Amino acid sequence: MPSLPFVLPHWLYWGTLVVFPIVAIYFVQRQLRNGVSRGPSLFIAYVFWLCSGFMGLHRLYLRNNWGFIFIPVFLLILHTTDVIRDKREDVSRTRAAVGAAVSELDHAKIPPGVTMTPQMQERLAKAEAAGPKAKSEFEEAQTVLTRWYSYSRWLAILMAAMLVGDAILLPGLVRRQKLREAAEQANALPETVVPDVPQIGTHEDPTLRIHTRFTDAIERVNIRAGEFVAYWAVISVFGYYYEVIARFAFNSPTNWLHESMFLMYGMQYMLAGAYAYQSDQHVRVDVFYVKFSTRGKAIADIIPSVFFFIFVITMLVTSWRFAMDSFNPGGTGEVSFTEWSVQYWPVKLMMPIGAALLLLQGISKLTKDVIILTRGRA
Repeated sequence: MPSLPFVLPHWLYWGTLVVFPIVAIYFVQRQLRNGVSRGPSLFIAYVFWLCSGFMGLHRLYLRNNWGFIFIPVFLLILHTTDVIRDKREDVSRTRAAVGAAVSELDHAKIPPGVTMTPQMQERLAKAEAAGPKAKSEFEEAQTVLTRWYSYSRWLAILMAAMLVGDAILLPGLVRRQKLREAAEQANALPETVVPDVPQIGTHEDPTLRIHTRFTDAIERVNIRAGEFVAYWAVISVFGYYYEVIARFAFNSPTNWLHESMFLMYGMQYMLAGAYAYQSDQHVRVDVFYVKFSTRGKAIADIIPSVFFFIFVITMLVTSWRFAMDSFNPGGTGEVSFTEWSVQYWPVKLMMPIGAALLLLQGISKLTKDVIILTRGRA
């Protein structure tokens, strides 16, 4: 298989982090408005084709057994890639042997005016014999490598032709599968399926039932921010999928994928903290808390909130300085120490932003705890 020298451009990385969640939210909202679709989806079929078409999953998704044809072709591609890796090592080894033989021959030659000894004659004879042998092994290794490259190229062309053909045929395949499933459903008894959706959070926090304009405005911002960065997890699925295929199918591991993902998850961790706090999803030891009354829970939340605000304000101030230090007005700003050299200031800027969101959410929760304590209701 050919190598993949692709390196993710910085603008594409940052643009994807902004655009992808917006597109995903649009499709999710549209799906919620339209309800649960019946039968196969053309969009999902193309996603399977794009991400795992080499395994025929797009056809298996449509219950088409022709998808199994892709599996042996892909396994053959993996096999040829593995063999090519070994043959390249053989070429490197035999090339080094040729160089060593030439060097040994140069050293074994007798300078003019020097009397040749039997040992010197034996060394020269061995060097003259080793040269053609090493060259023959090198040429043979090159021939074998070229042959396996040819096998890999034809398998890649076959796989590409199969994928391109299915990309054209997918709309018709989806349409025919929908008709088959509609016919099956018409002959089957109606069945009601209740989705099993787990609740978010512990629901032990009494402030979840308190609403004011001020607190609702804060929580609306934090919920939107949390939902926005939650879709970044989907990006990592595509990213690590590319890494696996590039590494094992094309023998081209990346040097930027892992860095891009752990930076993304670091930013997600900071921006989603307030959303987790609003939804009561942070880990807590509530052995005694669950036994308190509503007012008791409010008191138990107000007392340690002093330490919460000390921590968050300290994090906000220090992280703001940390982020400002990463800016460089005279250049491109601080970059990573790897070959990818991505900008660090957007990553570090998420730290004070996340701390600010967490501070606002703490103020919202404290406000609602005070309301419970003063009014005695939840």
